Amino acid sequence: MSETFDLVVIGAGPAGLAAAAQAAELGLSAVVVDEQPEPGGQIYRAVERATKGPAAAALGADYAHGRQVVEAFRRSGAAYRPGLQVWQVEPSGEVLASDGQRSVAFAGRRALVAVGATERPVPIPGWTLPGVMGVGAGQILLKSSGMVPAGETWVVGSGPLPLLYMQQIIAAGGRIAGYIDTTPAANGFLAAPHLSAALRNLPYLRKGLKLRGALRRSGIPGHRADAVEAAGDGRVERVRFRSGGTWHEKPCDLLLLHEGVVPNVHVTMAIGCAHEWDERQECFRPRLDEWGCTDIAAILVAGDCGGIEGARAAEARGRLVALGAAASLGRIDDATRDRMARPLRRELRRHLPIRPFLDTLFRPRRGLTAPADAVIACRCESVTAGQVRETVRIGAVGPNQAKSFIRCGMGPCQGRMCGLTVTGIIAEATGRTPAEVGFFRIRPPLKPLTLGELAALGEDSGT
Repeated sequence: MSETFDLVVIGAGPAGLAAAAQAAELGLSAVVVDEQPEPGGQIYRAVERATKGPAAAALGADYAHGRQVVEAFRRSGAAYRPGLQVWQVEPSGEVLASDGQRSVAFAGRRALVAVGATERPVPIPGWTLPGVMGVGAGQILLKSSGMVPAGETWVVGSGPLPLLYMQQIIAAGGRIAGYIDTTPAANGFLAAPHLSAALRNLPYLRKGLKLRGALRRSGIPGHRADAVEAAGDGRVERVRFRSGGTWHEKPCDLLLLHEGVVPNVHVTMAIGCAHEWDERQECFRPRLDEWGCTDIAAILVAGDCGGIEGARAAEARGRLVALGAAASLGRIDDATRDRMARPLRRELRRHLPIRPFLDTLFRPRRGLTAPADAVIACRCESVTAGQVRETVRIGAVGPNQAKSFIRCGMGPCQGRMCGLTVTGIIAEATGRTPAEVGFFRIRPPLKPLTLGELAALGEDSGT
């Protein structure tokens, strides 16, 4: 089955929904293709259902804003195809997806990649034990199912999300046993030069201070640490951390890790778009112009998969990309595009000045992407950091050679969980920068695909 649209949007988060709504308002035929059953993305997951109960109230006003985004999309008339996993995107703008039974094709004059961000891998000793997961995953369970963790739950990491999640859990009636802050102390001094620009976004700063204050008032024990380990027999039972040169150990039933988020670049890398290393955010991102255009004419990018800027900025980016697409397709002229873009660029100027401060303050601690030899780097194939280093000693110069030697990045996640770690290990071992080392070469299918699903593509045409 194949459908044709002016704009095919991949991802139903704030950027994708805003782009589709704007495109439809401009007269473009637009469709949003997403693997989740409901719109909202990760940030606004299940927002249409989360209207009452303690969990809904605990998620706060920022989450509730997602209802406005979803409602605007629903009113726009843009098409919506939920429950589809995109497994290939062609440079021409064609998008191939599957519902688990059969594959479908969407022929787009333009394809917009708006797949958001993913949590940065946190390869510490014991991170593959059952009972260890990301803070983002814990928050998804809260949003989608109202699930509040039981037992001794410890939160470990850096950035605003752990603070927000703990506040949400307490507000929902849950309990957090303790918080281990891994933010390097020196980051505060390094971030200080960016504070004056950050003051232009006082509401965001106040929000952060409020989260800190709520954490103190909650009575959750807080610790600072420069090293953390998970331990247990068959599942996590203890969390160990080093603070002030001394190791401490606490009982733990659930360990939630978070060291920031990074752009989800698998789709754009598989297409062949040019990417660059973002030194401040320590990640790869696609190279874009001011309208979200890549170096491939039919491929556009909006939201956090193009660089971490936050949900409100993602909305503005989505609308800007839709304006650019409408102009390039002849629906509006450049003067109209630029006029309609002005308030959106003002919106970005409100949200973006704080980013250098946050990126520097919560920059990952040294050694996170180059763990000790015994630590698992690639979860899918159980490859250790030491094995990756050994490939360098026998001649591997990049992730793709290491992949061919020891299968790192060859499992179901295709490097989503280990890509930055493998790049970091090789960079450290060879004395090169991550930009020089590069990333895995990503190839379709982007998600596991059966021959039956693939064969279904030709059924309608009789091939």
